[in-house]
Amino acid sequence: MKALVTGCAGFIGSTLVDKLIEKDILVVGVDCFTDYYPRSIKEKNLSSALQSGKFKFIEKDIYSMDSFPDVDYVFHQAAQAGVRASWGSSFEIYTRNNIEVTQKLLEFYKDRGLKKFIYASSSSVYGNAKLPMMEDSILKPVSPYGVSKLAGEHLCYLYWKNYQIPTVSLRYFTVYGPRQRPDMAIHKFIKAILTGNKITIYGDGNQTRDFTYVDDIIEANILSAMNANPGEIFNIGGGNRITVNALISLIEELTGKNAIIEYVDSQKGDVDNTWASIDKAKLELGWASKFDIRKGLANEIEWITNII
Repeated sequence: MKALVTGCAGFIGSTLVDKLIEKDILVVGVDCFTDYYPRSIKEKNLSSALQSGKFKFIEKDIYSMDSFPDVDYVFHQAAQAGVRASWGSSFEIYTRNNIEVTQKLLEFYKDRGLKKFIYASSSSVYGNAKLPMMEDSILKPVSPYGVSKLAGEHLCYLYWKNYQIPTVSLRYFTVYGPRQRPDMAIHKFIKAILTGNKITIYGDGNQTRDFTYVDDIIEANILSAMNANPGEIFNIGGGNRITVNALISLIEELTGKNAIIEYVDSQKGDVDNTWASIDKAKLELGWASKFDIRKGLANEIEWITNII
């Protein structure tokens, strides 16, 4: 079997590449090293795959590509990340990298006989929906980023309905773990606590998040490729819904160090709470999260300790 992984040098993409290779799947990876965070981090993410003999790397911007590899599976992880950065003139980047690029891939593969096209969506599509968030909830994103990810879902659906591309959309809920992007909250919190620097909390810290460990995300991608019915959407959440304040307290406990916290005003686009109903993923994919927040945080703390 052969798979394409877009955004292959990123946090989730590179972890997925390594797992597919471990399963003896040949992988083609595409990444253009956008400057959202340092290239050196992404290059390190790919170091194991590049030595495996089962990985071909294409350094290109998908938007500028005219053709794509002949594969059985596409795992479309590439996206312009960041809720708070998606406002104003920056939205053009999100429409290009999250919407137009998704359409370009779907258009190319519409007659190629794919076994599955897995699209990495986001809990941001829900906005401040009623909890727990369910796949059939009314979707009202409160950030331009969320709008762009929802548009990608709609594109996947319409290419399934009209061209029978076997698409599946996975709504990730706040992914964390080794290789996590340096701009993400858990990474920033752990690093600041370990180094004695200040943590900035937007809001009062009582907002909650459903945190999902990266290995659980990877398993959901693979199970979706093998088991999911085309055209479906699944929540992929860890069941680790806690307040930001409780999260910081747990990091303090695990590191044995105290946090220095500054509270500032909430930011536009931030939702109040997230919590995934994963009943559908359990029933149809045979998937459930295996990592609780304590175990997952301990793994990320160890990883960050080794890189700072």
